[in-house]
Amino acid sequence: MKKNNVFELPSLTTALSLLGLASQVESLKADNKKISEQAARTILKALDAKDNYTFGHSMRVAYFSLVTGAQAGLSADEMYELELSAIFHDIGKIGTPDAVLNKPSRLTEEEFLVMKQHPENSFEILKEFPYFEKVAVNAQLHHERFDGKGYPLGLKGEAIPVAARIILIADTFDAMTSTRPYRKGLPYEVAYDELNQFAGSQFDPTLVRLFIEGMHQEAKKGEEQFYIPLLDRRFNKNAA
Repeated sequence: MKKNNVFELPSLTTALSLLGLASQVESLKADNKKISEQAARTILKALDAKDNYTFGHSMRVAYFSLVTGAQAGLSADEMYELELSAIFHDIGKIGTPDAVLNKPSRLTEEEFLVMKQHPENSFEILKEFPYFEKVAVNAQLHHERFDGKGYPLGLKGEAIPVAARIILIADTFDAMTSTRPYRKGLPYEVAYDELNQFAGSQFDPTLVRLFIEGMHQEAKKGEEQFYIPLLDRRFNKNAA
């Protein structure tokens, strides 16, 4: 503020009021974040009740994704976004008919089209949560391919958010290594070879390398469980 050609600083009272307002805004943001997280945990309970396999799969995908994110040097905020995006990448499957979701044999073309709707369904569920806007987009795009031949938008390369590129790798790896009633999961090393084979086409080749490096480091720890911060729980690494 300028008076008689002299600039005056805001009064101490005004400055303290502004600081108090900023503090209230940050407190409100933190409260909204907690509310969103609690609602998200409730949704996860519903997913677990409907489809325990998809719930466990989502936890493992979050673990694999966080391993990759750490190798990639993501920031704390980026790791938080990645964790939530991976946990909720398949939340849209809540709306997928059980006959399609749990079919033990190959899906028909019509059934596959129904299954392909789950990323968009995930987006629709998550976009309403405060602070989950990026999480919603990452869930929507986790089936986009590095070569542009994925869905639902056909994005290519770095036009795909890094979290979505990481989740695709983690998602595919868990699908290959998980044992289901109708087939045995692949050994990790065989699955690594599969990822390398499609690096540069289906997957981001740099992220594939970082994922495998991170998983080899994890194996050296000899731990049987992994930790998911959002749920404050440990889960078995064995997907059997």
